[in-house]
Amino acid sequence: MAENLQDEPTIGKLVVDAQRDISKLISAEIQLAKAELAVSVKAGGFGVVFFAVAAFMGLMALIIFSVTAAYLINWDGDGLSLKWAFLIVTGFYLLMAGLLAFLGIRSVKKVSGPKRAIAQAKQNKFAFKH
Repeated sequence: MAENLQDEPTIGKLVVDAQRDISKLISAEIQLAKAELAVSVKAGGFGVVFFAVAAFMGLMALIIFSVTAAYLINWDGDGLSLKWAFLIVTGFYLLMAGLLAFLGIRSVKKVSGPKRAIAQAKQNKFAFKH
């Protein structure tokens, strides 16, 4: 019977073990997050470069298209004069820019924080306290 009492850990040892395990758990979660972010940042960096090049090429095509559209409206002098043709094309782009800005503002207003991560952190905090 005396042997059984010596084999059972004390409350102090249990508390120390629990603190050590919690510390290891938190450290492991931080290391996992760092590893995931490193992979994501590297992939994201390449993605940003590709998008930047694509955006530049799209902008060049848009400029050429704009001039083409204005000359098409003019139709070798049989259509509207060139100044009105370029004004129509410019007005179209301003209208599109306004619409896209409106949609962008509406989308940004819908952004919120990481609700599930916050809820999980609160649950972990509650579990550790009790």
